[in-house]
Amino acid sequence: MGTMGLALPWKARISSAPRERGTRVEPSEHFGGGANPAAADATSEDAALAAACRSGDLRAYERLYALHGAKMKNLARNVLGNTNDAEDAVQETFLKVQRSIAGFRGQSSFVTWTYRILINTCYDARRSRLRKKEIASDDAEETPRREPRAPGGHPTLRMALERALASLTRHQRDVFLLYEVEGFRHAEIAGMLEITEAASKNTLFQAKKNLRQILEPPRPGRGAAEIR
Repeated sequence: MGTMGLALPWKARISSAPRERGTRVEPSEHFGGGANPAAADATSEDAALAAACRSGDLRAYERLYALHGAKMKNLARNVLGNTNDAEDAVQETFLKVQRSIAGFRGQSSFVTWTYRILINTCYDARRSRLRKKEIASDDAEETPRREPRAPGGHPTLRMALERALASLTRHQRDVFLLYEVEGFRHAEIAGMLEITEAASKNTLFQAKKNLRQILEPPRPGRGAAEIR
């Protein structure tokens, strides 16, 4: 998967303790049952962007990029492992959005639809890169490379985490990145990955569980005493 360059307070993020209310508010958590003005504004702008892009207004695409371009690049970089591939994926995504906008039916938000295209584009790029590596390895024998060592011979926490993330299934890794790194809600992730909201929550739970098992040092127990 490569170096993802993640910047995150990991100890707080991987905790299994429930989140405090207010850190991430799902639609059902609004007090009083009234409409959320911020959510209403976002929905309104989303619909306006979709309509403007469908009509071929280039300024709408510029607005979409201004609002989400940086976040899209960050997500693509985390999935693909480097900045150059991430920039190519985002550029390809906007071309696909422009070519496919007539087929947008509004079954999800326009932004969620755009991110779904981005994720699929990243998947395609990742598969293409793997195929190229397989072809290259078939054409020529590669000299085994020694793993680079961190200063002092001890890997950093970031290196350890990146290796731990690489050991997750693709589905677990993607849900973890979308939720914990990029800050999307489960409802949004469900739309992007075309899964149910419950499946997104369960996948995140399994991803955190696996990461804790990999990253937390083993605790001495009865087994160690009995071996002696």
